[in-house]
Amino acid sequence: MKEVGILQLMEKITKGTVNVAVIGLGYVGLPMAVEMAKAGYDVYGVDSDPVKVAKLLQGKSYIIDIGDDALEGLIGQQLHPVTDIKVLEHADIVVICVPTPLTDGHQPDTSYIETAIDQAIPHLRRQTLLILESTTYPGTTEELIRSVIEQRRGWTVGKDFYVCFSPERVDPGSVHFNIRNTPKVIGGCTPDCLAVGAGFYGSFLDQIVPVSSTTVAEAAKLFENTFRSVNIGMVNELTAACEKIGINIWEVLDAAATKPFGYMPFYPGPGIGGHCIPVDPLYLSWKSEQHGFPLEFVELADRMNRRMPLYIAERIESMLAQEGKAINKANIILAGVAYKKDIDDVRESPALVLFEHLKKLGASVSFTDPYVSSFKLNGEEIPSRTANAQLWESADIVVITTDHSVVNYQQLVDHAPLVFDTRNATAHCTGGHVVILGHPVNGGGTAVG
Repeated sequence: MKEVGILQLMEKITKGTVNVAVIGLGYVGLPMAVEMAKAGYDVYGVDSDPVKVAKLLQGKSYIIDIGDDALEGLIGQQLHPVTDIKVLEHADIVVICVPTPLTDGHQPDTSYIETAIDQAIPHLRRQTLLILESTTYPGTTEELIRSVIEQRRGWTVGKDFYVCFSPERVDPGSVHFNIRNTPKVIGGCTPDCLAVGAGFYGSFLDQIVPVSSTTVAEAAKLFENTFRSVNIGMVNELTAACEKIGINIWEVLDAAATKPFGYMPFYPGPGIGGHCIPVDPLYLSWKSEQHGFPLEFVELADRMNRRMPLYIAERIESMLAQEGKAINKANIILAGVAYKKDIDDVRESPALVLFEHLKKLGASVSFTDPYVSSFKLNGEEIPSRTANAQLWESADIVVITTDHSVVNYQQLVDHAPLVFDTRNATAHCTGGHVVILGHPVNGGGTAVG
């Protein structure tokens, strides 16, 4: 027989009267908080950054997928941005959406989760449901949330409080998938935890995918992005091979993609970026290593993908040399620094790694990006430059590192003396002096034909 507490919580979910707190209002937390508020829930958006909270209170969004119009009618009504975590005293459900980066040694950094729980525990009420959405290694929810609360509060999970893990599946910039229509995987520490967590998400999302435990849900998220990392790593490795063999990798991939079964296309580039693919596989690899089973495919793919910015730099240096120019005297412009097209997110962007490496080689490096106004490098603010004919003409080489849709690539090709396209963005352009990553090259590193 279910406890009275869970029946009351489930009834409040059914009636839409639960209060929700979302901890962390970044690329994951803010869209989720907005979706919950749109569903009619009273949502406290908690973030330690007062600048973010101030912007939201003014009705201004700092996330590309959330326009200012999406906040209209929500701020101060259903959505309440705050910096004070004490609001958890009024919450029936707490959703944790904090970062889970890597340390400098490429080890999991769960400090944000630990801090959030440490600060939350004094303010939790009995019968509260906690859901972790931050991507992390299998076992985190049990170790850092369930066990810590049980020890510090003396409560029993599934009776006094409820804990679930439901991995975020945000695809920044996507025009097809959003919070509501992306299937939501969720696992609970107990069957009652799963029941109340699935009931909550099912009240405003289209499809819920329940699994048997939080560890399965954690592993599923890691596997999704490990799958991508391994396949991208393989394509990046084959790209260099095809260049030497004399094969156009893009033509190969386009031909392979016509197979209607047993194949999924992945494409080369200057490396991998974002909050998932460069990070998640190493969380899985680290956990597996703890059990004495190193994941060789995962480690190899990670090395290959992290090697790509350096490979791109080598190609740039070779191309400049063929033009009689030394890299330490070259003016290099990167076209795009966001980690993928049509977004403003530079987290783990390979363009930033390339930028820093080229600077170390002595080159004069600048960038232009229609979505990124600036980024910091070793404490220095690097501003974006305006893309125009004069900018392209001023470069010794322009390197296309992000294929934003709004960029006029024909203008770029027409005016830049030399272009290295790492994204195949100029495939339909005519004229110019263009080298495309993955096209056959001669000994000097220039495209053949």
